[in-house]
Amino acid sequence: MKRIEACLAQYGSDPLAKILRTATQAALKAGHILAELYHQPHQVRYKGEIDLVTEADVAAEKCILDILAVQCPAIKILSEESHAVYGEVPREPVWIIDPLDGTTNFAHGFPWFAVSIAYAEEGKSLVGVIYAPMRDELFFSCKGGGAWLNGVKIKVSSTEELLKSLLATGFPYDVREKPDAVLSALRKFLTRSQGVRRAGAAALDLAYVACGRLDGFWEIKLKPWDTAAGLLLVEEAGGKITDFRGGPYSPFVPELASSNGLIHGELTALLQEFSMNL
Repeated sequence: MKRIEACLAQYGSDPLAKILRTATQAALKAGHILAELYHQPHQVRYKGEIDLVTEADVAAEKCILDILAVQCPAIKILSEESHAVYGEVPREPVWIIDPLDGTTNFAHGFPWFAVSIAYAEEGKSLVGVIYAPMRDELFFSCKGGGAWLNGVKIKVSSTEELLKSLLATGFPYDVREKPDAVLSALRKFLTRSQGVRRAGAAALDLAYVACGRLDGFWEIKLKPWDTAAGLLLVEEAGGKITDFRGGPYSPFVPELASSNGLIHGELTALLQEFSMNL
């Protein structure tokens, strides 16, 4: 914690310093709630055929919203559980929150989940915080200030070939109804990379690209709260994020390709045929 505090202190009078501190505080407290509830029986309900929500999602979100209401009451909120409706890309300052990314994992006792909090203006992430409570790992970034893990600066991997890369992906909630294109993309990468992982929490996949544990990650039909914090981490760690054709990406774009930058051409070359078709 002292290392994290020292790292946060370096931002000094930066206009985003308070935002970053608030997001960090909220992520840590919400993460501690998730850790406390992890080994207890869960109250699970379904938002869709395979889309879950638990009492932990609700409790973690309430914790975050309470902190934001005190620290930054004027900033609007976009959050998965209670503030999930949006139309056009919001231009005003907004918090983009996923109180529990990886709910299905959490509900099954699989310890791969995280809290994700981002702050955006004009639809672009300026602050990103991801906290994985079961590993006590706090990833955070501020636009122009690099990416950090528990107070230590991180950077993407140096892998130069797709064939030697460890990748990750995820599946959309409608994969049962529309599996063909998703599985076709997966098949391509299984034979053209060192390996593909599908762990089920996009925020952590992006954080792992940022710190070099993964070389690349792709997925479709993600929501803003899945990627808003992680995309900034990847960019600030020296990586690259685009759509499947190599075009600009924002949390409001339906397809995401992220990498260390060195393999990005190979990554998008395989993904572009699936652009907007998945």
